[in-house]
Amino acid sequence: QVQLVESGGGLVQAGGSLRLSCAASIRTFSSYGMGWFRQAPGEEREFVAAISGRGDLTSYGDSVKGRFTISTDNAKNTVFLQMNSLKPEDTGVYYCAAGYYGGRYLPIRISDFGSWGQGTQVTVSS
Repeated sequence: QVQLVESGGGLVQAGGSLRLSCAASIRTFSSYGMGWFRQAPGEEREFVAAISGRGDLTSYGDSVKGRFTISTDNAKNTVFLQMNSLKPEDTGVYYCAAGYYGGRYLPIRISDFGSWGQGTQVTVSS
């Protein structure tokens, strides 16, 4: 059973930065795609970024391209989300997710991910 634990959320002013971490209990980390999603109050869950377990393939949501960077530390089975130039509209609960990656299609849809973390709150003040 995959367990995901997020950390690093908090309150930051607009223009600031935060780094989220997600520690994954996965035996074969390279066989998974790891993703970050976020959900604002009253909104649907939104794709933020995804990366292959080996770190060689990434994808980003349009609203975060050029500002956020997803990366992995394979030795620690951890995925990171570096968030720069934060905006108030980035506010929400950020969820880490894991989905099987067979090397052909990087999971990016909610339905591609079978395991989810509890989420960490990110609040960006104006």
